Amino acid sequence: MEEEIKINAQSSIRLTDQETVIYLDPYLIDEEVNDADYIFITHDHYDHLSIEDINKVIKESTIIIISESCSKSLEEFNNQIVKVKPNNKYLVGNLNFQTVASYNTNKLYHPEKNEWVGYLIDFNNKRYFITGDTDINKENKQIKCDVLLLPVGGVYTMDYNEAATLTNLIKPKLAIPTHYQTVVGTKIDAINYTNLLDKDIESKILY
Repeated sequence: MEEEIKINAQSSIRLTDQETVIYLDPYLIDEEVNDADYIFITHDHYDHLSIEDINKVIKESTIIIISESCSKSLEEFNNQIVKVKPNNKYLVGNLNFQTVASYNTNKLYHPEKNEWVGYLIDFNNKRYFITGDTDINKENKQIKCDVLLLPVGGVYTMDYNEAATLTNLIKPKLAIPTHYQTVVGTKIDAINYTNLLDKDIESKILY
């Protein structure tokens, strides 16, 4: 399953099957590949909405999905742009996905009022939940998925203890830590996170 998933850095995630390429929050992309069928943006902090890195993966037919409240403009792109709000279901192209509210509950970096999002994506016969920059909240505690990707670095998001608590509530088949080692956190956070998971949850550290 993890062969379909690549994490470039931070929360820069690439999902692939034989026909479709999805990027979430592309950031620190090394070279121009211009192979994205879909680009999902969770919020507009620089390490999640990077125009420079979007340019490295976008192609003429790419569809961009972005939180309606993001302040940075994507007007330079002539692509189809779909603006979304939290806690709604969408069908865009051939993808079914759901938005999930993503926000801090005990910090000020990602306020609930900003209406930033995580994404629950049905892809390649699995359900992927990419939480975005968030703490545990009443929305994400209710999600069920096959593959969970969530931040563990702390400071701006959940730390590894909180991330493990949420993972053990959701009980995915596969859990993958993100959002460490680039801005905050270290690989030790990822390792500590995996050590706290229930024994029936597989985990992978991908960067």
